[in-house]
Amino acid sequence: MRRRPLWGLAAVALLLCACGAEVAHEYPEPGRPRGEEYGPRQSIFGPQGLQLFGGADASDEDGRGAGIGVNGFLWRASLETLAFMPLASADPFGGVVITDWYSPPETPGERFKATVYILDRRLRADGLKVAVFRQRRGADGGWEDVAVDDDTATGVENAILTRARELRIAALPGGDG
Repeated sequence: MRRRPLWGLAAVALLLCACGAEVAHEYPEPGRPRGEEYGPRQSIFGPQGLQLFGGADASDEDGRGAGIGVNGFLWRASLETLAFMPLASADPFGGVVITDWYSPPETPGERFKATVYILDRRLRADGLKVAVFRQRRGADGGWEDVAVDDDTATGVENAILTRARELRIAALPGGDG
């Protein structure tokens, strides 16, 4: 006859003993709607709910929504500026946007990829870093890395910052938005 270990039985007994605490319950009065005994319903995402793409109040100086870890204006401007490229990955909590390779129709023999890093929760020029990658089709038909002019990344950064400022101005009271 095989003996079963007692540790499993002991663990179940301890678990059941831990559940034996007494809890005082208040039941609603008759005719009172169910749920009012606990007060107004709260949310872990704040009173406006989860806001991923901007949605900041005009009083929200840094442009963060309740559910986003980076500046909402920079985030939204990054997505809008790079909207012509296919999106590979977007992390609103870490502030990283990665595009997939994009070949312009006028130059099908080369392709580009961009990565945007949002480094700050404030709308600042140094709170944004863009990396651009370029490849050209080689003689063997494969893709070869090609140097990218530094002005390319700076131009993308400037376009994102300009759009973020426009979004910020539109969100102000009396703004265009």
